[in-house]
Amino acid sequence: MARAKLPRSPSEGKAGPGGAPAGASAPEEPHGLSPLLPARGGGSVGSDVGQRLHVEDFSLDSSLSQVQVEFYVNENTFKERLKLFFIKNQRSSLRIRLFNFSLKLLTCLLYIVRVLLDDPALGIGCWGCPKQKYTFNESSSEINWAPILWVERKMALWAIQVIVAIISFLETMLLIYLSYKGNIWEQIFRVSFVLEMINTLPFIITIFWAPLRNLFIPVFLNCWLAKHALENMINDFHRAILRTQSAMFNQVLILFCTLLCLLFTGTCGIQHLERAGENLSLLTSFYFCIVTFSTVGYGDVTPKIWPSQLLVVIMICVALVVLPLQFEELVYLWMERQKSGGNYSRHRAQTERHVVLCVSSLKIDLLMDFLNEFYAHPRLQDYYVVILCPTEMDIQVRRVLQIPLWSQRVIYLQGSALKDQDLMRAKMDNGEACFILSSRNEVDRTAADHQTILRAWAVKDFAPNCPLYVQILKPENKFHVKFADHVVCEEECKYAMLALNCICPATSTLITLLVHTSRGQEGQESPEQWQRMYGRCSGNEVYHVRMGDSKFFREYQGKSFTYAAFHAHKKYGVCLIGLKREENKSILLNPGPRHTLAASDTCFYINITKEENSAFIFKQEEKQRRGLVGPGGGQGPSRLPVHSIIASVGTVAMDFQHTECPPAQGGEAGKLALPTENGSGSRRPSIAPVLELADSSALLPCDLLSDQSEDEMTPSDDEGLSVVEYVKGYPPNSPYIGSSPTLCHLLPVKAPFCCLRLDKGCKHNSYEDAKAYGFKNKLIIVSAETAGNGLYNFVVPLRAYYRARKELNPIVLLLDNKPDHHFLEAICCFPMVYYMEGSVDNLDSLLQCGIIYADNLVVVDKESTMSAEEDYMADAKTIVNVQTMFRLFPSLSITTELTHPSNMRFMQFRAKDSYSLALSKLEKRERENGSNLAFMFRLPFAAGRVFSISMLDTLLYQSFVKDYMISITRLLLGLDTTPGSGYLCAMKITEDDLWIGTYGRLFQKLCSSSAEIPIGVYRTECHVFSTSESQISVNMEDCEDTRDIKGSWGPRAAAGGGSTHGRHSAGSDPAEHPVLRRKSLQWARRLSRKSPKPVGKAATEWISQQRLSLYRRSERQELSELVKNRMKHLGLPTTGYEDVANLTASDVMNRVNLGYLQDEMNDHQNTLSYVLINPPPDTRLEPNDIVYLIRCDPLAHVASSSQSRKSSCSNKLPSCNPETRDETQL
Repeated sequence: MARAKLPRSPSEGKAGPGGAPAGASAPEEPHGLSPLLPARGGGSVGSDVGQRLHVEDFSLDSSLSQVQVEFYVNENTFKERLKLFFIKNQRSSLRIRLFNFSLKLLTCLLYIVRVLLDDPALGIGCWGCPKQKYTFNESSSEINWAPILWVERKMALWAIQVIVAIISFLETMLLIYLSYKGNIWEQIFRVSFVLEMINTLPFIITIFWAPLRNLFIPVFLNCWLAKHALENMINDFHRAILRTQSAMFNQVLILFCTLLCLLFTGTCGIQHLERAGENLSLLTSFYFCIVTFSTVGYGDVTPKIWPSQLLVVIMICVALVVLPLQFEELVYLWMERQKSGGNYSRHRAQTERHVVLCVSSLKIDLLMDFLNEFYAHPRLQDYYVVILCPTEMDIQVRRVLQIPLWSQRVIYLQGSALKDQDLMRAKMDNGEACFILSSRNEVDRTAADHQTILRAWAVKDFAPNCPLYVQILKPENKFHVKFADHVVCEEECKYAMLALNCICPATSTLITLLVHTSRGQEGQESPEQWQRMYGRCSGNEVYHVRMGDSKFFREYQGKSFTYAAFHAHKKYGVCLIGLKREENKSILLNPGPRHTLAASDTCFYINITKEENSAFIFKQEEKQRRGLVGPGGGQGPSRLPVHSIIASVGTVAMDFQHTECPPAQGGEAGKLALPTENGSGSRRPSIAPVLELADSSALLPCDLLSDQSEDEMTPSDDEGLSVVEYVKGYPPNSPYIGSSPTLCHLLPVKAPFCCLRLDKGCKHNSYEDAKAYGFKNKLIIVSAETAGNGLYNFVVPLRAYYRARKELNPIVLLLDNKPDHHFLEAICCFPMVYYMEGSVDNLDSLLQCGIIYADNLVVVDKESTMSAEEDYMADAKTIVNVQTMFRLFPSLSITTELTHPSNMRFMQFRAKDSYSLALSKLEKRERENGSNLAFMFRLPFAAGRVFSISMLDTLLYQSFVKDYMISITRLLLGLDTTPGSGYLCAMKITEDDLWIGTYGRLFQKLCSSSAEIPIGVYRTECHVFSTSESQISVNMEDCEDTRDIKGSWGPRAAAGGGSTHGRHSAGSDPAEHPVLRRKSLQWARRLSRKSPKPVGKAATEWISQQRLSLYRRSERQELSELVKNRMKHLGLPTTGYEDVANLTASDVMNRVNLGYLQDEMNDHQNTLSYVLINPPPDTRLEPNDIVYLIRCDPLAHVASSSQSRKSSCSNKLPSCNPETRDETQL
C-alpha cells in the first residue's frame, strides 16, 4: 500500500551535508541527527526515518530562534509622525493651536495699528505711486473707490504682516496635507481655508509685486479664525487634562466669541468702507455697531455710501440668524444642566467640606429628613450636601432646593455612583462622608439591596478613604458591605423594636425620640401639661464625654458605676447609661456596681444637651435649716445638697426642684422617712443609700439567676408534670450570615416542622387552635407577608436568656405565604414559636391564630404594598384593616408599622373630633417652627402604637457626628449582646410603690437594691377630651338602674388596679356596666322622662342625640355577634371572647396600656399614653407608670462568684427583700 508523500520543506531544495543535491539518495550521517536521539543506520527504512528526524530537527531549531516583531510600523512614516505631533497628540496639538490662536490675535492687533496710523486725508495711492488727496462730496452720487482699495501701510508693519501670513499659510497647507482623506475639494471649500487664503496669499504676492503692498486686505476676518482655533484649543485642553468636557462652558464661550466677532467685523468693515464717505474712526464705528445691534438706533451716526449700508444689512441678517441659534443651544444646555446638576468644583471641594448622598430615587420626605437631621448639629452648618441621584429631580424637590436655606448648601447632581465620571463630578475622593440609602419603596427589596451593594463597592473602589454610611434593607445582604464604617440594617432594627414593644410598651417611640435631634422646645406653648412635659423630655439625646474631662462625672472617679449614675442624676439631672474602656472598643450599658470608673473611660449619658453646651449655675437654699430632726430619725444639721440647673445653648433651662436627698453613706440618718399607714406605727421598707463600691456580700446576680433557675427547674402546681425543660444556649441555626449570637431559651430537642403549625394537628399532637395548647401567658401575634430572615430578630429578643421563663409569651406568626425550610430550621429550636398561614384582613385567620387570647398584635408593613401609584396611599389597606381589628377587639394592643409617617394621623381616626383637630393644628405649628418631630404629639405615636421604619433613618445620619449611636441602639434592642453589658426591660409602678414618691427617689431605690438604671417613664393617664357636636354620650347617673347596681359594681372597679386611682369620677365606671348596656331601650325611655324637658328646636336635637347613642350601642352589639358567629362556624369555643358591648374602659386600661382612644361610649373620659425620657428627679410617680430600665447583665459576675451567691441569697440585705424584688419584675 503506497504511503503518502510528505510535503517538502523549504530546506529540501538546498544541498545536504555531503554536498549532494537534495534529491540524491545518500546515507544519513550520524551528525545530522539530533544529539538527543540514537543514531540508526542501514536500509531504506532507516534512511526514511532519518530524513523525518532531520525535518523535525530543523523545525525544532527554527522554533528556538527568536524573531523580532515591530509594531505600529505604519506610524514610523514622516507623514504619520507629523500627524501625531500636529493632530493626534493632545498636548502637542494643544500647543500648536495655542500658537495659531496667538497668530490670529496678532494679525487683528496689527490691523488696528494700521488703521490708527493711516489717514486718508494725507493722500491715497499704491506703493511708490504719487499720493492723491480725496475729499467726500455728499451731494455727489458717485463713489471714489480709491480710498477703499488702497491704504497706507508702513514698511515695518508690512514686513511683520508678511511674516505672519507666511507662517499661517504654511501651517494651513501642512494641516490640509495631513488631514487629506481623498477629497481635495472638501478641504478647499471649507470656510476656514478660504479665509486663510484671503488673508495670507495677498501678502505673499506683495513680496514679488511691490506696488500691491498698499492694497487693502481684510485682515480683520482673522477674528473668525481665532474663534475657531479657540474652540479647538478648549477641546484639546479638556482632553489633555482628562477632564469631562463642560458643554455649558463651551457653549457660553462660543456665544461670547460670536458676539465679539460680529462686533469686530462690523466695526472694521464700516470704518473701512466709510473712508470713501465721512471717514469714521474706529471708536465711532464701534459706537454705531453697538447702537445698531442693541436695536436702540439713535441715528446720530449713519453710513453715507451704499457699500457700507449694504454691509450693515448683511451684518444684521447674519446676527438675526446666528445669534438665535446660539441662544437656543445655550438655553437647551442650561435646561439639561439644571436636570443633571452640573459639577461640584475641585476648588470648592478642597476649600470646603461636603458629604455625598447617594440614592436611587429622591423623595421629598427622605430629603427633608436628611437635611433637617444633618443640619441640626451646630458643627455641620458649614458643610455642603451633594446629592447624587440617577433620576431627574422631581418638582417638589426642585421647589425645596430653590429655598435660600437649602439652595446655598445643597447641590443636586444627576448621575450614577457606578460611573467614575459622576463620582468625579461629586468630588467623592474629597468628601467627608458618603451616605448610601436604599429605596425602601421598591417592590423587590432584594434588588434594591443589590443596587446599594454595587454603589457601596463603586464608591469604595473610587474613594477608598471616604467614610461609608450604608443602609441595607434585608439582613442577609449585610455582610456584603461589612467593610463600610457604619451599616444600619432596616429589618433587623424594625423587628427587634416591634418585639420589645410587646414587653416594653412604646419602645419604638423611646428609640425614635432618642435618635432624633431636638432642643426640647416642642409643645412648650401648648396649654396641655402632658404635651409640655412630653415635648420637653423628647429633647433628651445620647451624648458622650471622657470622664477625666467631664464636670458631670469627674468627681466619681474610682467609684462604682451605679453610684456615679445616681449622684450625677441627683445633682445634674443627667442619666449615665454606659461607658467604654480605653483599651476596649465595646460599649457596655450599665456594667453594674462592680465596675469602677476610671479617668480614661468614655461615659455615655442622656441629657437635653451635651456637657460642652451646658452652663452650671449653683444655687443655695434661702433658709439654712439647722438642728432639725430629720425624717429618718437622725439629729443635727441636715446636709443640703447642691442642685444644678442645666442650661442648654439657645434653649430654656430645665429646673430641678430642691429635693432633699440622703447622704452617700451612713446609717439611719441616710434613710428617708416613710409615712405611717392607717395611723399605725409600722413603716414600709426604706430606701438604702447607693454604695460607692460594690459589697461582695450582696451580689446582684443571685436575685435574678436563682429566681430564673427556680422557674426553670421547679414547675408550678398548675403547670403539672408535662412542662418541657428549657435550656440556655446559642441558637444552632442562623437564617443569614452576620447575625449576632445571643444566649436564648431553647428547646432541648428541635421541634419537628409539623409541630410548628398552630392550626393543624400532627402525629405528635392534635392541637388545632390556641385554646387547646393551654398557654399560661397571653399570645403575641405577628402579621407579616413573608417569613423573611428579619423576622428571626423578632423571636430572639423575646427568647433571650435574661427573660424569666414565666414571662415568655407564645409567639404566633400569621403569614400570607408559607415559610421556607430555612426559616423553619432557624425557629424550630425556640420554645412556643408557631406559625399559621393567613391574612390580617381575614377574620377567620385572626380567630384561628388565637387573637382572643392575645395581648399584642404586631402588623408589619407588607412589601407588596409599599409602593403605590399615588403618594402616601401605600398604607391604605393596613390602616383600614387595623381600624377594623380595633373595633372588633378593643382590648387588644395593636402595634402597626406604616410606610409613611405622615399617615399615622389616620390611626384611630374620628371625623369630627375636636381634640384630634387641636393636635393636628399643634403638629402644623410645630412643623412651621422647624421641628424635626412634628408628628410626635399624635396620640398613636406617643403611645407607641404606630411606627415607621423611616423614622430610624436619622440613626444613620446621627452616626456621622455620634459614631456610637448605632452600637448603643443595637444593644438597647437586643440585636447585639456584649459580655458585661446590660439590657432594656421595664417595670410597672403599682399602688404599693407610690410611697417612693418621685422619680429621683425611684432612681435611688433601683440603684441601691438591684443596680438598675431607669432611663424613662411610659405614662398612661385619663384625659378629659373636649366633646364635639357629633360625639354625644349618655350620662348614666340619671338612670335608676345605675343607682341600683352601684353597690355591686364598685368593688369590681376598685379591683381593676391603679387606673381608677384618683382619676375616674364616681359615675364613669357605672356608666359602662354590662347590665346598663343590655337595657339600652329602658335607659332611653327613662332619660327622656327624667331629664329636663327641652322645648322647640332643642328638644329635636336632644332626641336625635339619644338615637345616635342607641345606634352606636347596637353597632357594637352587631360586631360582637359577628365575632361569635364566626367562632362557632370555625368550631372555636366562645368562652374566651369578651363581648365588645360588655367591655369597659377601665377593664381595657387595666389589662393593657393601650394609648388608644376608647370607643365612643366613653368619649368624655379617655386614656392617652406618652413617653418621658429622663424626666426631672422631682417628677411624681403615678399608678400604672411603666419605667424603662437598663438592667445589668446577670451573667457578668456569675463565674467569679458562684459560691458567694448562695450565701448572699440566704442572707439578703434589707434592700433585697421580696417586696423590692416584686417591684423590679415586669
